[in-house]
Amino acid sequence: TVTRDSDQYRHVTLRGRFDNDRETLTQAVTDYGPGFWVMTPFRTDAGFTVLVNRGYVPSDRRAPDTRAAGQISGETTVQGLLRITEPKGGFLRANDPATDSWRSRDVAAIAAKRGLIDVAPYFVDADATANAGGWPKGGLTVIRFPNSHLVYALTWFGLALMLTAGGAFLAWDERRVRRAFAGEV
Repeated sequence: TVTRDSDQYRHVTLRGRFDNDRETLTQAVTDYGPGFWVMTPFRTDAGFTVLVNRGYVPSDRRAPDTRAAGQISGETTVQGLLRITEPKGGFLRANDPATDSWRSRDVAAIAAKRGLIDVAPYFVDADATANAGGWPKGGLTVIRFPNSHLVYALTWFGLALMLTAGGAFLAWDERRVRRAFAGEV
């Protein structure tokens, strides 16, 4: 079973064929600007299908005929990084399969819309190997690992403040008790 913790960003190599007629474009913002990820079904030699994010295209390359040289036909090898599906859409807007508007790379929803079977529950971001004609541009995976250092720092800072305040309170209370005791005798 593929999991986010053990498999996200794992290097993979696939051998098979692209099904270019069933590609899906999902919205993307990259160093090249706004555009789309080209998600193309890839039927592996092992008999299952993987959605491959072949890379970025700008809005003026949205139509496949504007990047015909990059439409790979026949047996090929894809290398890239395994990625976990991104269900339900983007932060502000949901995917809308009925209108073919995709904000995220939701493998199950894309597979259902395109009528794909035996689809892996993950996708692969293709590496930067150049495509004929220059489009799509692969290798743009943004690798993000959880970074909780600020939370840890704030936790320990808060604990240190509480310890200091507790010590100050104990010292104050001890002095108050001693003064009261000295006054009684």
